[in-house]
Amino acid sequence: MSPLAAWTSFVVVFASLSYAIRFTEGKPDKNVLYEWSTVANGLVQYAILALIVYAIAGLGARRQLLALRRPTSWWVAAGIGIAIGIGMSILTAALGPLLHPGREQGVTPDVWEPKHAWAYVANGVVICVVAPIVEELAFRGLGYSVLVPFGKWTAILLVGLSFGLAHGLVEALPFLAAFGAGLAYLRSRVDSVYPGMIVHGLFNATALAVAVAGKPQQENILRACCGVWSLLHF
Repeated sequence: MSPLAAWTSFVVVFASLSYAIRFTEGKPDKNVLYEWSTVANGLVQYAILALIVYAIAGLGARRQLLALRRPTSWWVAAGIGIAIGIGMSILTAALGPLLHPGREQGVTPDVWEPKHAWAYVANGVVICVVAPIVEELAFRGLGYSVLVPFGKWTAILLVGLSFGLAHGLVEALPFLAAFGAGLAYLRSRVDSVYPGMIVHGLFNATALAVAVAGKPQQENILRACCGVWSLLHF
């Protein structure tokens, strides 16, 4: 089996399972990130995914397919990463009130509970470090590499759509697909998967921080993020 066929089969199966779980079990408990079992389940899940991606990449030149190499330019990567952040902020402001992607996913708590802080931090490590590494290798690494022979923009769009579908969400699909496509564009410009891991991790970390902050703090965090993006961009 070719890497393309194996990766496509992997995405189809994974997306099908994600939607099946979502439609049969519904949204997870809002306090799931306060539980240590979530940490264990997440680590097991991403370990399995990593092994599958590693095995598929082994059907070809593994390091090349996974784009495990130094980016051609960290400055270009930084600029594109900032543009992705700004673009997602605009998209969220425009479509968020209509689609409510965060409410659909339903994994972030409404209030901060200090007694569960360490479990939340541990889950944060999984979400902000482990998940970006594995997902970037799976989609912007392997996925982009097997699809780029069909054209750069074809690969960017298909990787974005595949990334969105793999999460098993409906209302959040446009946001996830756009984010995935943005990261795929970043990969295409710098020829490396490493910058995408960083941008992906920072994006997830911001979401987790905003989720447990009160409304005034949320506004301050968002203003701070916009300020940082503006300073770096100009």
